[in-house]
Amino acid sequence: MAGLIPQSFIDELLNRVDIVDVIGRRVTLKKAGKNHVACCPFHQEKTPSFSVQPEKQFFYCFGCGAGGNAIGFVQKFHGIGFPEAVELIARDAGLEVPQQESRGETRGSAERKGLYECLEQASKYFQRQLRRHASRRRAVDWCKSRGISGTTAREFQLGYAPPGWGNLLGELGADDASRNALLKAGLAIARDADKERKGDSGKSSLYDRFRDRVVFPIRDSRGRTVGFGGRVLDDATPKYLNSPETPVFQKGRELYGLFEARREKAGKFLLVEGYMDVIALAEAGIRNALATLGTATSPFQLQRMLRQAPEIVFCFDGDEAGGRAAWRALETVLPLMADGKSARFLFLPEGEDPDSMVRKLGAAEFLKLVDEAQPLETFFFDHLSENLDLKAIEGRASLSSKALPLVRKLPAGVYRQLMFDRLAELTGVDSKTLLSQPGERPDRGEQARNAEPPPYGMEPPPRDYPPQRQREGWQTRTPRPHNSGLVVVKLLLRASRIALAAKVDLAPLRDAGDDAGKLAVEIIEKVRSEPDIAYYTLLEVCYGKTSIRGQLTTVMTAESIEPPEHRKLELEFLQILERLVARSASKLSSDELRHKLRARTAAKHDSGR
Repeated sequence: MAGLIPQSFIDELLNRVDIVDVIGRRVTLKKAGKNHVACCPFHQEKTPSFSVQPEKQFFYCFGCGAGGNAIGFVQKFHGIGFPEAVELIARDAGLEVPQQESRGETRGSAERKGLYECLEQASKYFQRQLRRHASRRRAVDWCKSRGISGTTAREFQLGYAPPGWGNLLGELGADDASRNALLKAGLAIARDADKERKGDSGKSSLYDRFRDRVVFPIRDSRGRTVGFGGRVLDDATPKYLNSPETPVFQKGRELYGLFEARREKAGKFLLVEGYMDVIALAEAGIRNALATLGTATSPFQLQRMLRQAPEIVFCFDGDEAGGRAAWRALETVLPLMADGKSARFLFLPEGEDPDSMVRKLGAAEFLKLVDEAQPLETFFFDHLSENLDLKAIEGRASLSSKALPLVRKLPAGVYRQLMFDRLAELTGVDSKTLLSQPGERPDRGEQARNAEPPPYGMEPPPRDYPPQRQREGWQTRTPRPHNSGLVVVKLLLRASRIALAAKVDLAPLRDAGDDAGKLAVEIIEKVRSEPDIAYYTLLEVCYGKTSIRGQLTTVMTAESIEPPEHRKLELEFLQILERLVARSASKLSSDELRHKLRARTAAKHDSGR
């Protein structure tokens, strides 16, 4: 029985790989002192808040709170589990992942492993039938008629499910356990669950799902078979038959051809509608095509594509159904259109698909069509302006009402602003007026407020791009937060030695201050006792305070007015600290007075008895 990955191997793997290399293969990093920074791949942002620290072999985003080691990054980036992330990093490092027996292995993971093995055996069985079965000639002739060479068939592992109700069951269903695996993998169907065949008196309670069809294995990003698609060889229906969803196969998460296409570095993906479109394009040398699996494109699928290539070209039929599908895809991709990402739309002549077009035109001419595909903004405004008279006020107002809610879905950035500008141009309304319309909510840093604190040893990346408006000698940022204690903590972290200038008695703040004030006292006292204390030691103290660490993350990453000189920084620190101490002393006096009043009242009450 396969078990857990030994902890010793995980430790060795993390010691052998460099997190900068692991993340750098997936995100463009920029050196910033000892660390590396980038715009976070897990949320949309304009200023880099994602930091990678080689010394600690850790990453952390001060914007959304994502953090962890190399394995954690690969898990989150690819949307995979821990074992899959370990195997992916190990494969890149040229290591083989060992397994150890474990009584604690979950039933679910054991079941998934069994399903992967069952699906892989089925894939090999179908491939053998395409080469050896007595009825293979029909399938081979069909492949040749569609221009599929033996090389392409082998690359995509095409197979053949021969006629008959129990061929696969007879090959792989030797016992109850294996037959149950075929059922759970979607390769077999229970007879009593199929209403049309309830009266069948066959001996077996199961029958093969795929019969007399060319079979297309669906592989995940690691190359494991997770499901199948089957295509009839004649005019029977349904023309295509897909595996049902199983514990290892969800149609909204997988993309046909992704495993093959990810090895290409084309810089874009061409998203088509069918298996044969992908294979026909690959046969023509266009190897960056992917297909959805009979469902509308999901946000998860688009995210996977945009992480690996900055551009997606959606390819649809030019009929009405194709137009509707294209618009659904546009609405799905809008929230993902960060600066540097691109989406375009290619509409083929009615009745044509990529398979027929590439065979008719050839690869070079087809690629010209791809290059001429409509940009998202063109399709967006053309579609919304259809049947509207933009020369009339009513037409322009209608366009504005339709477009505004959609443009607001775009992430903040230059592209979003340009879309507002284009809408302003078409409607004749100033873009600032459009931005101020009801429904437009400014970004208030919600992700930063809800972020988890960074781990020990992490610090916010430097701000490489200061705001445009500046005053001489000062760097602009947003107003200082109301919690003065947190501001004192931030100033101390920026220049810990300013604590030595504090001569005020800290006892009131220690006794009556809030959590942030008490943290400030603790840091000041630590610096007084050890003036050369390491920054990371102080940071560890700060983020050990769970009650305020989320607020502290916000303060540490906020922009505000900061005097660049040490002396001005010290003066700001002393002024805020003195106010905090005075406020705490006043609170103590009030508390003491209340305590005395309560004591007098209690004494009078006792004497009156």
